[in-house]
Amino acid sequence: MSDSTPPQNSRFTAQATETSQRLSSNTVGLVSASDYRKRRAELLDQQDRESREASTTGTGTSTGADTTPADSEAENGSVEPVKKKAKKKNKGKKLLSFDDDEDDDTEGQGATQEDSSKNGDGGGSDKKFKANASVKLVPKAMTKAALRKEATQREALRKEFLSIQDAVKNTEIAIPFVFYDGADIPGGTVRVKKGDFVWFFLDKSRKVGADMGVGETANATRAWARVGVDDLMLVRGSIIIPHHYDFYYFLVNKSTGPGGQRIFSYSSDPPSTPVAAAPAATEGLSTAETKAAAIKALPDAKTLEGANDDPTLTKVVDRRWYERNKHIFPASTWQDFDAGKDYAKEVRRDAGGNTFFFSR
Repeated sequence: MSDSTPPQNSRFTAQATETSQRLSSNTVGLVSASDYRKRRAELLDQQDRESREASTTGTGTSTGADTTPADSEAENGSVEPVKKKAKKKNKGKKLLSFDDDEDDDTEGQGATQEDSSKNGDGGGSDKKFKANASVKLVPKAMTKAALRKEATQREALRKEFLSIQDAVKNTEIAIPFVFYDGADIPGGTVRVKKGDFVWFFLDKSRKVGADMGVGETANATRAWARVGVDDLMLVRGSIIIPHHYDFYYFLVNKSTGPGGQRIFSYSSDPPSTPVAAAPAATEGLSTAETKAAAIKALPDAKTLEGANDDPTLTKVVDRRWYERNKHIFPASTWQDFDAGKDYAKEVRRDAGGNTFFFSR
């Protein structure tokens, strides 16, 4: 008998290379975790296929001499064949630091892929993505047509706003006023538009003062003729209104003065009826007759908004008189209008810093 031992079955032979060695040979440098898991799963699948092919080849090439009594009994049906346990995968030495944390994830993914392949899903998902109903704002497709439509709507809104603004600015109002030089002197009523500036109102009030001859001197009319708009001040309540503001600014912003009262309480809404256009000049008539005809065509001042307001609320003051008497009550309580100031929370004080007992 020869001392040579019979060749062992190929399924008991050691693998040519371990999984870790194959992985280290296929992985060069630093790779991402997803690439590492993918390559490792591919190597494990390849190793399983090689082991199955080797076991199948060994079984097919075995001869009758190699058949054991147990195998013959299994073929005759007297003894059930023993199922072979799956061989544990030799993980080998771990070469990467994050290999420990991702082994379970890789095995779970492999099992999921096998189950899906058995079920015929092919590893894919047939779920359809739907819009999230909990989101209130639905995004719009920013196509050229949508952008043009949005620009057209924006332009239409802009024109509509400008038309409403023009209608409000062209609406006439009546402002009753008094001249003040330490005492109230009746001045009358001036009709202006909501879009007019304060200096335009002061110019009209100056002409009213010249026509009425307001003043103590005999030549009061000449004195008013020499007075300019810059020499006059508009005091609304206790607020000095600068010349460069228009009345529309106080209406649209609803500006308030001390005590929370609005400085000008006129409406900022457009009129319900369209504003009548000014009458055109008639040929063959003099300038005086044309002005008289235009005045007759205008609506009565008593029917305008603000005609019934208290005249003492609006004062026209000579600036020179104010400079001489601004330390005396009530001129000492007047203050220039500041758009960024909250007059409702203001504690009113005089020029010396003393708080008024009616500061609220």
